[in-house]
Amino acid sequence: MKLFECQACGQALYFENTVCEKCHRRLGYVPDRSGLLAFEQAPDYGVWQVAGGNRALYRFCRNAASDACNWVVEADAGDVFCAACRHNHLIPDLSSGENLKRWRLMEQAKHRLFYTLIQFKLPLITRGEDPREGLAFDFLEDTAANQAVLTGHNDGMITINIAEADDAEREKRRAGMREPYRTLLGHFRHEVGHWYWDRLVRDTLARAAFRTLFGDEREDYEAALRRHYANGAPEGWRDRFVSAYATSHPWEDWAETFAHYLHIVDTLETAREFGITVHPRYLTDPASLSTNNDVTPRLATSIAPLINAWLPLTFAVNSLNRSMGQADLYPFVLSPKVVEKLGFVHALVRGDPVSAPKPVPISDGIRRPPLDNVG
Repeated sequence: MKLFECQACGQALYFENTVCEKCHRRLGYVPDRSGLLAFEQAPDYGVWQVAGGNRALYRFCRNAASDACNWVVEADAGDVFCAACRHNHLIPDLSSGENLKRWRLMEQAKHRLFYTLIQFKLPLITRGEDPREGLAFDFLEDTAANQAVLTGHNDGMITINIAEADDAEREKRRAGMREPYRTLLGHFRHEVGHWYWDRLVRDTLARAAFRTLFGDEREDYEAALRRHYANGAPEGWRDRFVSAYATSHPWEDWAETFAHYLHIVDTLETAREFGITVHPRYLTDPASLSTNNDVTPRLATSIAPLINAWLPLTFAVNSLNRSMGQADLYPFVLSPKVVEKLGFVHALVRGDPVSAPKPVPISDGIRRPPLDNVG
């Protein structure tokens, strides 16, 4: 993610900020300009103008009234919801303060997801535009009516249990399912990956290549999940999959790989914006863990420069986390086969033609990843 600063006073900003701490102007994110901008109240009620020389007029998303969104829409647009919130289908009962708190956390993660999807110019179709398969979100709680809400995807409708926004509950589920990583943002990136399989693979020439690389998605999905939960991941799965859950079915392998691709490109952009480089001092071969991280992910013509920047960065940050007694930031191993799958996703996201999988061997410019990432 980019670094943002208030154009009125130069204060550094977080993506989620709603007010500049220095000049106290209201802040709003303008997705088509990729900018978090300072605004001033315009004469018309409910209309805000960009502070400074550009006096463009906007309205804040309706969800800003609940402190759940800081995005804006053009003042003369017909939408009352922003580019991210217009995909909401159901939100929890906000009469409960706990639900409101959890929904705000959901929206923070969802807006970070949409930041990346918009940056890559990926298709975003609402339920109104396509009632059968448009992208929409249900944020639901466990109730007598809903029973146990399961997070998942079904023909564009993504359901997420708002209990996932509770740190203690999410950690309980992570430990119970023996997962190394479980976050709200991870859920969003995984589930939207299922939707993008339908957009980028299902009815395209890439489908045959997908089956060669990920497996045949026509395998019985429910039976595959039952087998996975009964038997776990097969021995040696790390040689071919990014996570244990990815072994359950080709669709899940794709969704996990897609989520990791978004993890990588967003984090690399953030590191690049901060000017973070990695150059170990005392290794026998310091070049093996060195990177200037000068790659712009969406402009890279192959996955190689992304992986070559990612491996040293995550090894360094994992080491920092261990120095603080914290879990690894990125507790995963990227084997050559996983890198190949990431390259397939990268090509499709960029809109490059894909008719057959293109192996990305270690000898083709990609360094061998450290294998002790899971510590």
